[in-house]
Amino acid sequence: MYGPNATCEFECISAKDGQLFQVGDVTFKVLHTPGHTMESTCFLLIDEKGQEHALFSGDTLFIGDVGRPDLAQKAASMSQEQLAATLFHSLRTKVMTLPDDVIVYPAHGAGSACGKNMSKETVSTIGNQKQFNYALRANMTEAEFVKEVTEGLLPPPAYFGMNVAMNKKGYESFDHVFEQGMKAIEASDFEMLVEATGALILDTRDNNEFAKGFIPQSINIGINGDFAPWVGALIGNVNQPLLLVTALGQEAETITRLTRVGFDHIIGHLNGGFEAWKEAGFEIETIHRISAETFASEVKIGESKVIDVRKLSEYQAEHVEDAFIRPLAEINEWIKDIDPSTHFYLHCAGGYRSMIAASILQSRGYHHFTEIAGGFNAIAQTNIPKTDFVCQSKVLSSN
Repeated sequence: MYGPNATCEFECISAKDGQLFQVGDVTFKVLHTPGHTMESTCFLLIDEKGQEHALFSGDTLFIGDVGRPDLAQKAASMSQEQLAATLFHSLRTKVMTLPDDVIVYPAHGAGSACGKNMSKETVSTIGNQKQFNYALRANMTEAEFVKEVTEGLLPPPAYFGMNVAMNKKGYESFDHVFEQGMKAIEASDFEMLVEATGALILDTRDNNEFAKGFIPQSINIGINGDFAPWVGALIGNVNQPLLLVTALGQEAETITRLTRVGFDHIIGHLNGGFEAWKEAGFEIETIHRISAETFASEVKIGESKVIDVRKLSEYQAEHVEDAFIRPLAEINEWIKDIDPSTHFYLHCAGGYRSMIAASILQSRGYHHFTEIAGGFNAIAQTNIPKTDFVCQSKVLSSN
């Protein structure tokens, strides 16, 4: 079921604003809430007693945030400011008028690129959000809303446009994709499949395990982190064939989370995981990873090159003195400026993002670098000089 204004190339229901759908003893009421996109819709659950019970708010209202208004501006022939103004009125006429005790179930949580300030909480109430969500302040003007909602928006991940096309044209059933992804591929056939299909090897193990050994050309994006958003941001092409290397028992979860962001071209996974590859005697690579203490003893501030792959806001708050800011999300732009003959140190906040960067760098022939275990969180505990002053020559011009 889609909201008003939605068009698709397969049989679907494009519901009308206010339309009611009976499901057993409960009723769902369609609330058209344009702004994130022009077809954005919330579904209000009315219980068997006729009470407004819960709001499935989609991408209109998140916990602590609202849907960003810039993703559909081309399709809607509207600017992000015009979409934001539309969202302002949708929230105030359709959402904020609901009883305070109505439960809110959003479509996304922390880490999603559909908003910028989402809470880690997965459920709330209308009353709570009216009290704590910056975008639902009672005395907020339309101009203030537009300014605050559009401020600080990062570029949308590359896969978003492809997801829009999938939503309109349709896609393979989850059962089919899951069955394909669950195919266990023996180590002896794995490399041949990579060459035959052009597949990318996605290793979803913990970054500490990945650093100790991995299949050459693998990209590490750990399942125990902001997995799906980083897959979407860095792989981008949802049609890219994937071969998976996971921790034993995490194959199903990995496939499921990939399909949620449209990555359905999963050829299979390595039977027995990385240990099977290692035991078969095939080539492996490692990442040169050192502790923050070793880094502190080695680094020479002003001479050594240090690359910080955190977000600009994290870097601005505090960073290693004389470090360069190169956000992971922009690695495809800044990687070409790296001199492969010059050694550099690489870190993020805790090791998750820097290992993603390290795997990408190494897959493209960069080997003369050292990654820091524990990232800036560990570095901050050493005596390395740190500063909150941002030297503009260290900041990418695109920021």
